[in-house]
Amino acid sequence: MKKILIALGMFCGIEPWLMAQPKEDRNAIKQMCGCYEVKFNFAETFAFPKDASTYKPSAQYHEKALEWVQIVEESPRKIVLQHILIVGDTGIVKHWRQDWIYENREFLQYNGFEDWQKIILPKSQVRGQWAQKVYQVDDSPRYEGTGSWIHKDGRHYWESTAYAPLPRREFTKRNDYNLLKRRNRHEITHYGWLHEQDNDKIIRDTKGNDYVLAQEKGIDTYTKVDDNRCALAQKWWKENQELWTKIRRKWDSELAQNQYIKLKKRVDDKPLFMHLFALKNTATQDEINRLIDTFFEVRKSQQQ
Repeated sequence: MKKILIALGMFCGIEPWLMAQPKEDRNAIKQMCGCYEVKFNFAETFAFPKDASTYKPSAQYHEKALEWVQIVEESPRKIVLQHILIVGDTGIVKHWRQDWIYENREFLQYNGFEDWQKIILPKSQVRGQWAQKVYQVDDSPRYEGTGSWIHKDGRHYWESTAYAPLPRREFTKRNDYNLLKRRNRHEITHYGWLHEQDNDKIIRDTKGNDYVLAQEKGIDTYTKVDDNRCALAQKWWKENQELWTKIRRKWDSELAQNQYIKLKKRVDDKPLFMHLFALKNTATQDEINRLIDTFFEVRKSQQQ
């Protein structure tokens, strides 16, 4: 039956890989593109400290921003979306990136100590699913999860669970936990899309034992506005996309060949994103490679 359907698809001018992937899935991912007014909202819901008398929960977090999201790479099994923040009237921040890969089996799992371990899932476990691989502002890894897009009862959403480093809103303020277990839901809505989170703040020791310190709720709403409002971000990306293509190329190479990586938080008292943001958009591939190399504390390839 499958061969008949593929042959029929080719006869009708439909690529076989499109038949294997529900069109609704790709449409849902692409609907996250555009210009958005974003509201970021987080609140700690429960806490389980061993010493309640000294525990200080995070204050509620509320921020607003204008954000541009666009496709920077697309192939039969992959869609890459880049987020760019507009700060004030003229400020631009290259923000997070999300890669969507169909039936992906290889994942980098965060372990809690600035280190990531590659794991490989069986084909049966990812059949029909899309992996979302999220990268930090410097294009280093952040978290990766897999799940099925659900299109039912007028809703279009995707869910997964993944381990991640502390969020940027907390990593300079908190050191009483070292791992965030993220339960993510992306849902396409009438106003744009919603990123909903139910997270555990975890203390993991060096033996791999976990203790849930607290839980939090996150609601990030992306409300679609006219693309012209993000013209500044679009212009910035056109001028800088070649630089970030080179940076992405370096990371892709490292993550493909290494089974385990551990990164330094700072070099010359500055995090990686500050070094990268200071580069001219004419920086060479060798210059970028050398810079990123300085942030690797440990690499373990398949051959080691």
